[in-house]
Amino acid sequence: MEFTASQIASFIDGKIIGDETALITGVSPIENGESGHLSFIAQDRFSHYLDTSKCSVIIVSENLVAKDTYNPTLIAVKDAYLSFQVLMNLYQEMQGRKQGIEDGSSIHETAIISDNVYVGAFTYVSEKAKIGEGTQIYPQVYIGKGVKIGKNCKIDSGARIYDYCIIGDNCVIHSNTVIGGDGFGFQPTAEGFKKIPQLGNVIIEDDVEIGSNCSIDRATIGSTIIGKGTKIDNLIQIAHNVKIGQNNVIAAQAGIAGSTTIGDWNQIGGQVGVVGHIKIGNQVKIQAQSGVNSSVSDRETIYGSPAISYNDYLRSYVHFRNLPEVVKRINNLENNSKDKTNE
Repeated sequence: MEFTASQIASFIDGKIIGDETALITGVSPIENGESGHLSFIAQDRFSHYLDTSKCSVIIVSENLVAKDTYNPTLIAVKDAYLSFQVLMNLYQEMQGRKQGIEDGSSIHETAIISDNVYVGAFTYVSEKAKIGEGTQIYPQVYIGKGVKIGKNCKIDSGARIYDYCIIGDNCVIHSNTVIGGDGFGFQPTAEGFKKIPQLGNVIIEDDVEIGSNCSIDRATIGSTIIGKGTKIDNLIQIAHNVKIGQNNVIAAQAGIAGSTTIGDWNQIGGQVGVVGHIKIGNQVKIQAQSGVNSSVSDRETIYGSPAISYNDYLRSYVHFRNLPEVVKRINNLENNSKDKTNE
């Protein structure tokens, strides 16, 4: 697709500085700009690229514009980062959506497929499954018995959604993620560990996005729940009977053990481990690689393993990194004290 600077400015209500007829055929990172490409600058530390970038058009936050003319054409906006997001979303919408049932897919006669649905080749849709209007299911997806998927969802290739799980509207599940596998439940006996049947399901509410290679386990009884608007990164394990509230973000390689409850608007960093059967409140920030082994109140920021208050951790770390020197000083004081006593 080709766009002029003028057309792009009209999409984001921007002010053109330069040639409004400049033609755009692609996009580039600002560090590797190319002629005919579009990029953006939202922070002052990148503003030197306004004079050196080879991009033909740059969207720039208006507070970074320091003169009247630049080599590339500029589109000045209040927030360049947000405006660039608007353009990317518009471009994605222009790509269109696939529709229809491809050859090689298998759909059970009792499954209900709504209008404008796409089902890719080698996908299997089990009995009594329901797929909402406008949803796109890419090749090699497994949809289990009685699964319900809402409207305008995207299920990427290789995803697996086990029996009776429920997916809301406008959800995205990326490749190779498993929804509804058995929870890790075993009873120790004299003969070894005996498996506890996992009879529940997973409920994913509206507007949730789940990255690739995640595992969200079905409940033992009842439901594992992922709340509306929550965003989950790649390579994340969520165990049976976990309940996650609305609008949380969870970064890669985090693991949440069984029956833990997490509130709303929390931020959980990468490689965080959360033990089971605790409660995390609302608007909590858990720094990367923290180990959380007790409940956390609203609006706390925690760090470490076991995790403590973020500020307490930083104060403690100042002493910890100087520990060899502190020990040396203590030993010297003890030796001096012994010498004086012997005198």
